[in-house]
Amino acid sequence: MLVRSGDARGYANHGWLRSFHTFSFANYYDPEYMGFRKLRVINEDRVEGGQGFGAHSHRDMEIISYVLEGELAHKDSMGHVEVIRPGDVQRMSAGTGVTHSEFNNAKDKLVHFLQIWIEPEQRGIKPSYEQKNFSIDERQGNWRLVASQDGRDGSVSINQDVNLYAGLFDGGQSATLPTTRYAWLHIARGSAEVNGQVLEAGDAAAFAPDETIELTGRSASEVLLFDLA
Repeated sequence: MLVRSGDARGYANHGWLRSFHTFSFANYYDPEYMGFRKLRVINEDRVEGGQGFGAHSHRDMEIISYVLEGELAHKDSMGHVEVIRPGDVQRMSAGTGVTHSEFNNAKDKLVHFLQIWIEPEQRGIKPSYEQKNFSIDERQGNWRLVASQDGRDGSVSINQDVNLYAGLFDGGQSATLPTTRYAWLHIARGSAEVNGQVLEAGDAAAFAPDETIELTGRSASEVLLFDLA
């Protein structure tokens, strides 16, 4: 288990946006953390009320938005106008190119969310969009598959051989982890004990194929687990 401390991440404060970068992004560059397998970006963003990202473009990237607090308004060149809330997983395949914006329309509270980029298996595909909600009951004390290449078990589909699981674990609560190949575990909220080591919000850990992973919640925790080829 290789631990990536949340305190060691890149950080940018733009006033309206505070962002932590797990991997090299924008003005933050660390050759030791350019990504992990096909996982390229995990940005933890906090957007102030009435602020957001204006229209900007992407191509040939699988983009997942995962909201932890607040509501994120999304609009794109494919015609989608949506709101992403806690429990939602939004997947956008940028493919040949897509333009979108993301805003916090609430004036009095921030939006706290993760933006995740995964390199695609096929480049130059037609852009597409998918959004699904996964209830607290589905994730509480359980590893719920929320994204996969084949969209199985009601997960969103993604153009890459990646399985993404989400789990909620209260103090003392644990669940058997799925068998993983290479794995990246990210503590989104709260804290958990992982293989005997306490990890706090923002911390992450990398695992080799078939490495044992034992997780038990300490305070109410929200955890993402990436199973990567």
